[in-house]
Amino acid sequence: MDPTEPVPALSHESIAGVHVERVDLPGDFLDAAARFAPLRGTVILASGGDHDCARHHVLGSLPWLTLTARGGGGELEVDGGRTAFTGDPLSVLRRVLDHHRLPGAVGRGDAPIRAGLLGYLSYDLKDHLESLPRSCVDDLELPTMLLFAPSVLLVQDRRTLATHVVAPSFANQPGRAAASIARCREILAGPLPLADPPVAGVPVSNLTRLDYEQSVREILGAIAAGDVYQVNLSQRFRSAFAGDPYALFARAFAANPAPFFAYVQGGDHQVISTSPERFLHRAGDVVESRPIKGTRPRGDTPAADRALADELLRSAKDDAELTMIVDLVRNDLGKVCRPGSVLVPEHRRLESYRNVHHLVSVVTGRLEPGRDSVDLVRAAFPGGSVTGCPKIRAMEIIDRLEPHRRHVYCGSIGYLGFDETLDLSIAIRTATVAGGTLTWSVGGAVVHDSDPGQEYEESLHKGRTLAEVCAAPAATAATGPIAWHNGRLVPLGEASVPVTDLGLRRGYGLFETLRVDRGRAPLLDDHVARFNSSWLALMPSRPPDLGWADVIAQVTAANRLDDRPTLVRILATRGSRDQAPWDHSLTVTAEPYTHRLALSGARGLRLGCYPDRRQNPLAAHKTLSYILNARAGLWARAHDLDEALILNPDGTVSEGNSTGVLAISGLRAIRPESPAALPSVMAAAVCRQLSAWGYTVETAPLRPGDLMRADHALAMSALMGAVPIIAIDGHERPDDDGLWRRLNDAILPGWDAGVPC
Repeated sequence: MDPTEPVPALSHESIAGVHVERVDLPGDFLDAAARFAPLRGTVILASGGDHDCARHHVLGSLPWLTLTARGGGGELEVDGGRTAFTGDPLSVLRRVLDHHRLPGAVGRGDAPIRAGLLGYLSYDLKDHLESLPRSCVDDLELPTMLLFAPSVLLVQDRRTLATHVVAPSFANQPGRAAASIARCREILAGPLPLADPPVAGVPVSNLTRLDYEQSVREILGAIAAGDVYQVNLSQRFRSAFAGDPYALFARAFAANPAPFFAYVQGGDHQVISTSPERFLHRAGDVVESRPIKGTRPRGDTPAADRALADELLRSAKDDAELTMIVDLVRNDLGKVCRPGSVLVPEHRRLESYRNVHHLVSVVTGRLEPGRDSVDLVRAAFPGGSVTGCPKIRAMEIIDRLEPHRRHVYCGSIGYLGFDETLDLSIAIRTATVAGGTLTWSVGGAVVHDSDPGQEYEESLHKGRTLAEVCAAPAATAATGPIAWHNGRLVPLGEASVPVTDLGLRRGYGLFETLRVDRGRAPLLDDHVARFNSSWLALMPSRPPDLGWADVIAQVTAANRLDDRPTLVRILATRGSRDQAPWDHSLTVTAEPYTHRLALSGARGLRLGCYPDRRQNPLAAHKTLSYILNARAGLWARAHDLDEALILNPDGTVSEGNSTGVLAISGLRAIRPESPAALPSVMAAAVCRQLSAWGYTVETAPLRPGDLMRADHALAMSALMGAVPIIAIDGHERPDDDGLWRRLNDAILPGWDAGVPC
């Protein structure tokens, strides 16, 4: 993309200077940072170990400017005002840096950066620098650039433990810096936030071991053909995640401190990086890069550890890897540095961390007059150590072989100062929390004498720290979650359906979702009865003769979920054959479940009437044709509701998008009459219990107003049990007297773990 494309003008006030004060922290730096970690725009750059590039901890928070890039454009937000832009985000970045350039010297010892932008540049920013294919999937849909200009910087010198707070000042707002510092001190004086411990499920890779090794072989073929010299291949792991992302960051830092730890609070996502590698550093016109190539695990004994370190130093393969990348980095820096100034003062230096040894080189240079931080990023991004060489061809191969976009992994995290400073890491050993999932990637360089099996094992060594802090040993990460599929337990990634299956082609299939608590599934018989009834109505064969309780027990045990609430899903597809032997596909999966009220902290669900009414006879079965319900759920979320109330064509109630509903007045309970609604297992259980307690249960047309006027209005599902409806279309209902809790206690023992009173 042309770097001269127009970008939004910056009319807001530029920075006049900075104000610096000494501050005493309540506890260590990470405890202080925990107080800021929940605030969107907080960026924590923590240094660990005793390496020479790990002198300072830096925290930025309370941003007054945010620069976000996505796809072909982005948004610049300044003090709440937003301006959208299209085109090259690096051009906007340059405009922001130029507009706020600080006079005077570069960052000093008490603050290596005085003011600037903190955040990340994702690996996918490469598409604004080169014309590259984009054949891998962007499933995260997160920014390609996210940078914050903080109102306060908290900087600690790890040698002296002196800590300073730094705030930008503006000529037309003379009291702003003091107010920002006062707010910082107020947050520091507050209590530590209560944080839920991080809990991650068993991760699954987007490449099996066979896939990874085959990709290595394809790269070796490209090397043999002279197409490329080195390619950095990676695999990505993904798991369910709950709890506090910052607690995961702190746990990782305690497990294996490294020079370039980073935490980015993006609001709807968080980035946790444990990188040891510096991508670019700038102080005035002096620049530096420290590429890493070559890895060995640490030994269990001092002698074994020394032997592994010596093996790395003697390795011709690792020497070749690093030398190639050093030449690439020298060439990249040479594009913007003075002729003859690019040097390699150190080559193949051994650096040891808690879990691995690395080989590191130091490449330095001096920027040409007139060149700036954006020129430096354009010349070198993404880092050669995470692409390969030649860089462009290596990135083309990576895009073809890796199924998913890397996002921040192999991009850069750090700061770009308004004072001619810059310090960016290579975002390896980096995880992203978004949408209740944790994703992280590991990889390694493939050269002409690489062994596919060894390359795969090396990638797991590099991911060992993240695997351990996520409570999932790297040795098990290759298989990930387990599914029961057509009679056997397999890694979830192997539970596949052929493209000829009518379940995939036409949505011809069934599913059941149920809750299991510590091995108990009290409504299992009802679920199986509903499943079998739909099977008889829609499938050409008899229902499967299976001991579903045994199958579910196998799956929950295989996924280590037999001691907590679990969501179990039974999935059946039609197959492609019209006679026996049938090729139906049967799959059972299990994943951790947290009650909806425990997540929201609310006393019930807020509903709204979905505007698209339905009349579909297949809605009486739980088929894979479930798009209307799914779209209704998305509509509810977009309108800040918990559930959509789906109506029949005549305006009467059918059901919620994921729940059944019930109105109770006096001793009379009414289920909505609907020609097209799925019989709710939980609603049936509730009605049985109410009958046992002396209530009259009937089915009759219900309108939303009837639910509003009822003594009790309940929404029900097998996962969450019965929950009160507390509002419909913005109209509040009175508090429930606890009937819903009594029903759950009777039907679902142990159902309420974590649900607020």
